[in-house]
Amino acid sequence: MKLLHIYAGNLFGGIETLLVTLAKERSLCVQMQPHFALCFEGRLANELRSLNVNVHLLGNVRVSRPWTVWKARLQLEQLLRQEQFDVVICHSCWPQVVFGSVVRANRLPLVFWCHDLPNSKHPLEEWAKQVPPDLVIANSRYTQAGIPKLYPKIDSETLYLPVACANIGNNTSIRHVVRAELNTPDDAIVIVQASRLERWKGQSMLLSALAQLRHIPGWIYWLAGGVQRSHEALYLQELEVQVQQLGITEQVRFLGQRADVPRLFAAADIHCQPNTGAEPFGIAFVEALYAGLPIVTTAIGGVVEIVDDSCGRLVAPNDIDALSKILGSLISNPSERVTLAAGGKLRAEHFCNPLNQLTRLYNILSKVVENKAVA
Repeated sequence: MKLLHIYAGNLFGGIETLLVTLAKERSLCVQMQPHFALCFEGRLANELRSLNVNVHLLGNVRVSRPWTVWKARLQLEQLLRQEQFDVVICHSCWPQVVFGSVVRANRLPLVFWCHDLPNSKHPLEEWAKQVPPDLVIANSRYTQAGIPKLYPKIDSETLYLPVACANIGNNTSIRHVVRAELNTPDDAIVIVQASRLERWKGQSMLLSALAQLRHIPGWIYWLAGGVQRSHEALYLQELEVQVQQLGITEQVRFLGQRADVPRLFAAADIHCQPNTGAEPFGIAFVEALYAGLPIVTTAIGGVVEIVDDSCGRLVAPNDIDALSKILGSLISNPSERVTLAAGGKLRAEHFCNPLNQLTRLYNILSKVVENKAVA
C-alpha cells in the first residue's frame, strides 16, 4: 500500500512527532510505503529526510494568498498522477481544506486524521466540512466524540498514536550527563515538562503550584519548549516574569526548544503537565511513561484514557492547591514515585506499541481502499 501523508510542516509538536514515528518505524509494517507531502521546509522535513523517506514539497501556502493555494494544488495534482498512491491522509483541518478537493477529484481514498477536538467554531472547520473524507481517524475516544460536529455522516475509528520507547542507552550515565549540562545536582528531584508554549499546557499553573513548595528543598523544574509563533514569545516573557515574582528563579530552568526530550525524561524524576484545556491525546505523556516517570496532570481530555492511578496522579483543572499538594508528596516520597513508575512502561506499551498500532492502521486503511474500489 502506497500512502501519502499531507501536512503543513512549519511547526513542530505532536503531529510532527507522529509523522516522524511513522517514518522511523515503517519497517514494522512493510505493507505500507509512506510518502510525505509538506508545504514548508523546517525541522519536520529535515528529520524525515534523515530517515530516507520520500518528502515532497508542495510550496509555501498562505490561505490569505489564493495564488499560493492554486500553485500547491497543481503540485499535488502532478504528484498524485506521478506516484499512483493507494490512499491519502490529511492531518488536521488545514491540509484537508487546502488539498482534500484535489484528492477527491482524482478519485483516491481520502482519510482525515483528526488530532484536535472539533468544535464547529473555527473557520477552517467550516471549510473542512465542504470536503468530506471517506473515513476519519481520531487520536483518542475524546477526539472521536467530537467528530459528528465536523462530519456527522462519516465513519470514524479511534487509533491511539504509535509511540516508541526511546533507545538511548544507560539511563544512569545519561542522568548524570544531562544534569551536569543543565546545572542540576544529581540528588535534586527534577520535575520536567516538555511541550509547546501554549497557555493551556499549564506552565503558569505549575509555576504557581511549585511556588507553594519553596520550603521543600532540593527540587528543580525543567521547562522545555521554544518559541515557534509570536504569541508564544509573549507567553514565555510572562512566564519568566512570573518566576521572578514568585521567587523561584534558582529552581527553574528554561530549556528552550529541545530535540532530545527522551534524554530529559531519562534524567528527570516526575513528569508534570497540568493542562488547563483538554489535551486531545498527548504523546509526551506516553514518552514519559516509557521513561519510568510518574505522571501528574489534570483530569481532562484524552490523557485520562492513558493515565490512571496505576501510573500517575490526576487533579482538577486550575486547582493549584491540589496540584501543589500532590507534587509535594511525590517530591518527599521516593517510594511513591517508584510505585507509580513501575506500571508506566507496560501501560504505554498496551496503548501505543508501534507494531500493534501500525498494523491496526494498515488494517483500517485497507478497508478504506477496498470500500473505495467497490464504490
